[in-house]
Amino acid sequence: MWRIGQLARMVGVSERTLRHYDKIGLLVPAAIDGENGYRWYGVTELSRLERIRGLQRLGLPLRQIADLLDAPETQVRQALAEVVAGLERDIATLAATAAHAQDHLATPMSILPQQATVGPRHLRVRHLRVAHAAELAGLCATPPTTLLTWLYGPPTGRFAAAVTTERAGEQLTLQARNVVRAIVPPSVGIVRAGQDLFGWLSRHRLTVDGPTVEEHLVDADGAHAIALEVPVAHEGAQDRPGRLQGRTFSSAAAL
Repeated sequence: MWRIGQLARMVGVSERTLRHYDKIGLLVPAAIDGENGYRWYGVTELSRLERIRGLQRLGLPLRQIADLLDAPETQVRQALAEVVAGLERDIATLAATAAHAQDHLATPMSILPQQATVGPRHLRVRHLRVAHAAELAGLCATPPTTLLTWLYGPPTGRFAAAVTTERAGEQLTLQARNVVRAIVPPSVGIVRAGQDLFGWLSRHRLTVDGPTVEEHLVDADGAHAIALEVPVAHEGAQDRPGRLQGRTFSSAAAL
């Protein structure tokens, strides 16, 4: 039999690790000397320790290893399949994060777009028919709380818009949707932010899938910001004539 230090050296772990395994009931010594408290380990404990270490290397946490040490192989394989699936999800998330960071490095942007799923939203609006984007400045002398524009290509002709109103207006419901959102600080400006945002959509193969929402925000201290929210779909997901391919920006830029 071996004392704890000898077993630790044989397997390549610390004595502290073996004491922890003993404390949590994962690897109990074969015997403990009643006089001096020495822990003694035999071949059975060595084999159990090697299995513990092997399952750790396969990505299983100690709390799960305790349930699997004496389990049938089918149960162990199922647990490993779940570990692999989790690792693949983590890898996909990290790959997406790296891709976004690389995109930002390659194409400096004034904003940091975020993808999200949002629920339905109910608005009361006044509809506008705009012949040219420049008309918005006159139609909306004071920036509305929320402005919506229906643009699926460069604003070269007439297009629809709407502004929120506290007076009598038409009820408008925006259904639950996938969006790309960006907060535009005052120092950036809506024109540049819009260009950056839709350029980002194009590079990520996303297309506009409904009205762009531009919301003017003011906090209790009077600080201003603009939130841009563009409903999106992956290219080819739908057949919308004239769908914006990420080469333009909200007509609200004329405000």
